[in-house]
Amino acid sequence: MAAGEPGDLGGYYFRYLPQKTFQSLSTPETTSRLRQWSMLGRIKAQSFGFDQTFQAYRKDDFVMAFFKDPNVIPNLKLLSESSGQWITLGTEVKKIEAINVPCTQLSMSFFDRLYDEDIVRDNGHIVKCLDSFCDPFLISDELRKVLLAEDSEKYEVFSQPDREEFLFCLFKHLCLGGALCQYEDVLDPYLETTKLIYKDLVSVRKDPQTKKIQIISSVFKVTAYDSAGVCYPSAKSHEQTFSYFVVDRVKRHVHVFYHCYGVGEMS
Repeated sequence: MAAGEPGDLGGYYFRYLPQKTFQSLSTPETTSRLRQWSMLGRIKAQSFGFDQTFQAYRKDDFVMAFFKDPNVIPNLKLLSESSGQWITLGTEVKKIEAINVPCTQLSMSFFDRLYDEDIVRDNGHIVKCLDSFCDPFLISDELRKVLLAEDSEKYEVFSQPDREEFLFCLFKHLCLGGALCQYEDVLDPYLETTKLIYKDLVSVRKDPQTKKIQIISSVFKVTAYDSAGVCYPSAKSHEQTFSYFVVDRVKRHVHVFYHCYGVGEMS
């Protein structure tokens, strides 16, 4: 096949893996939490296989090939802004952006500093504060202050590299929730749900030499553009609308973790 013809996608071919389910999103406990956080019915994980060795430096080719692939186009789901229904892209991707998201954390002890810094009490209760706004979010406790208020004295608890970690991004997304989010009074539901989803998305293996557990997934935050502008994850940009591609180079799977900000399922 001559270069440039459809199908010459830098050597990557994809297949949809509908049988891969993400338990972390479907357990009754997570479902009821996502409902409370106004994310239920707006968050989804899908899995696709691919046929070539993944090379991180070629991530842009990989992601572009993904959006062009005839097995991806009819299966990749996103939320329609107008109807609120799950739809497929239905437009041709012209350009992509894939931002590297560091993924090195192996333990939830990463969040212990929230206790050390009086953001969360020893009994797990999140310390309340006077209401303030960090548009579009209401800040009514110290946890949200740490996540959002750059001018707060507690913001430095997590350094800039910490905040870029996939584990932190996931935690922050769950804490901020959807449009009618009812915040938790205690930290545990956020930590537990973060841990479950993280373990579901990220692959690890034991290094045969050092016997240490290592993460083998590469994570990218992905945006796609058609001729009119941003078309994925949504034409409307929002801090809580995202799509992460989590690539397992050993199994040759890519998990797409997606959320579109809005009002989640209530009942």
